[in-house]
Amino acid sequence: MVYEFEGRTEKEAIDAAAAELGLDRDGFDVEILESQSGGIFKKGKVRIRVHTGGGQSAPAPAPRRAPASERPQSERKSAPRPAEGGEAAADPMPSDEFEAKVLEFTKRVIEGMGYSCEISVLFREEKKLGVRIESEHASIIIGKKGKNLDALQLLVNVYSGRLGREDTRVILDSENYRIRREEALVRLAYETAEEVRRRRQSVLLEPMNPFERRIIHTTLNDIVDIETKSEGEGLYKQVRVHFRGRA
Repeated sequence: MVYEFEGRTEKEAIDAAAAELGLDRDGFDVEILESQSGGIFKKGKVRIRVHTGGGQSAPAPAPRRAPASERPQSERKSAPRPAEGGEAAADPMPSDEFEAKVLEFTKRVIEGMGYSCEISVLFREEKKLGVRIESEHASIIIGKKGKNLDALQLLVNVYSGRLGREDTRVILDSENYRIRREEALVRLAYETAEEVRRRRQSVLLEPMNPFERRIIHTTLNDIVDIETKSEGEGLYKQVRVHFRGRA
């Protein structure tokens, strides 16, 4: 099921969704549709879309703060950074039948594509399982901008649901692509904000999946003269970055 909620901040909107739906935060996927920072004369507004019931987006670890050296000095306080990925020393071997079946299915699909690989557990969190893919063909498995990895991840999550674990999200990664992609998106967000501020014209970014768009929205959410909004239909939408001036 899909629902929409609004709040003055992303946290407020997510809390409202959790309260109204009666779900834990890990029980649904969040897609930010619009993000407007507040100012002296204007309240902030964040509009989100909530997906429940198994989720079809490509989930990934929550953002973390990017290195300060990679951000403009005036804005080095709100950029998200990718999580390290669960437990620092997770046992790479499956701990139960569910994990064993997920690893076996992932390996079987990739080998069915014609590529050899080794599959192991990357991390374990509540209702999340990280899976590491090691292969000399990693660049092909990841694909352009991670689209092959996202498609493979979707298949694995469908399989996970058929095992009766719809509440568990399986996150696939290879060559630390997820972390590198998130760091690149943080840099892109700040560079785009600088361009929009300089030219006083909006910029429309490339199509992105819901999680990638969320990184852009969250990174720029606290910048007072910049606002963001998702445009388009389907899973891969574009984020438009606007200049709205200072209050």
